[in-house]
Amino acid sequence: MTRKYFGTDGIRGTANEGNMTAEVAMRVGMAAAKHFTRGDHQHRVVIGKDTRLSGYMLEPALASGFISMGMDVIMVGPMPTPAVAMLTRSLRADLGVMITASHNPFHDNGLKLFGPDGYKLSDDIEMEIERRMDNGYADHLVPSAKLGRAQRLKNAVGRYMEFAKNTFPKNQRLDGLKIVVDCANGASYRSAPSVLWELGAEVVAIGVSPNGTNINDNCGSTYPELICENVVLHNADIGIALDGDADRLIVCDEKGKIIDGDQLMATVAKYMKSEDMLSGNAVVTTIMSNIGLEKYLESIGLDLIRTQVGDRYVVEAMREKGLNLGGEQSGHIVLSDFATTGDGLIAALQILSVLVTSGKPVSEICNLFTPYPQLLKNVRYEQGTDPMQKDCVKAAILEGENRLNGNGRVVIRKSGTEPLIRVMAEGQDDKLITAVVDDIVATVEELSA
Repeated sequence: MTRKYFGTDGIRGTANEGNMTAEVAMRVGMAAAKHFTRGDHQHRVVIGKDTRLSGYMLEPALASGFISMGMDVIMVGPMPTPAVAMLTRSLRADLGVMITASHNPFHDNGLKLFGPDGYKLSDDIEMEIERRMDNGYADHLVPSAKLGRAQRLKNAVGRYMEFAKNTFPKNQRLDGLKIVVDCANGASYRSAPSVLWELGAEVVAIGVSPNGTNINDNCGSTYPELICENVVLHNADIGIALDGDADRLIVCDEKGKIIDGDQLMATVAKYMKSEDMLSGNAVVTTIMSNIGLEKYLESIGLDLIRTQVGDRYVVEAMREKGLNLGGEQSGHIVLSDFATTGDGLIAALQILSVLVTSGKPVSEICNLFTPYPQLLKNVRYEQGTDPMQKDCVKAAILEGENRLNGNGRVVIRKSGTEPLIRVMAEGQDDKLITAVVDDIVATVEELSA
């Protein structure tokens, strides 16, 4: 069955268009409520959002859908995605919903759903919700006396802040460290700077003035140049850039150099292994992570397990294999000892713990391997077509793999949120991987010419 609403990370689109209207949000609420209504107890859902203007439209629409099916709604306001996952479990809710388009610009929005265990939904459950969304609800609406109620949870941010601080070692402090944190004018604008300050750091906070339209606007993890500039400007020890819903991060060292998710996973994996904290002597990441990470992990006796792109697939593999560290090159770091999904702030706290323990600068502790040259290009295709099934594209991919001759990789995938083919190659020869990527991109482009 072809997906109509859900992509690689929930539902996402341009606000007030297509799949991201108030009407669709209400149907998601109704369908999800029906699926998760099990037993005779009074069911409840936690709804959080980031700082996008369209959140004011989608939040009440979602709430209406849940209430019409007899489910109580707990609204927590602007909160990081991992905070919604945590609160769903903490409040014994039947499910949680985060209204966010993550790192996308303000005009997009989306819905991420969590089950009662705080984990993102499986493909099967998402497909079941899609089926229910399009099948009507005349026979499922509750009588007026059974309608749910809505309330706002006071101090939801404080609950999350205490949760996050408790993941930092009790015998450590951040005293003496100057930290620049960029909250992308997004969901973490209150929590992240406060947690770092309360743990003892001197904090320079940027991206903490959301106005509904400036989320991810030349700031946050998708625009790390800003954090690099400010680290150098303020002579800081480290920079931490979060994305709009704060489930991922990018770090900048004291010299203003970007540290990506692969290097961060290597840093945490090395530390956890040294402290006998790493389950299974393995790390889970996606097909997009650099070969350099894989070879580094091998050099310290660790395995790397790859999944398809999407942090929920990383989490599924971690749960299946009993592992406690995984993530993506983009900065989703999943530490399952603490959280059920990627959490930029908690990942930052673990990096800071390594920094405090070592007494060395970030440039030394977070640059553990030399990445292989890697190039990623996006090519747009016409809606309703599938270039990946065309013989000419298959032939171009095969030719590219043959040209790399075992000294690199070609990874081609469709975007889960827009009509794009993502073409990536990595290897030891910059010119070769550029030629391989350009040839595949040109082949896809010819199909739309």
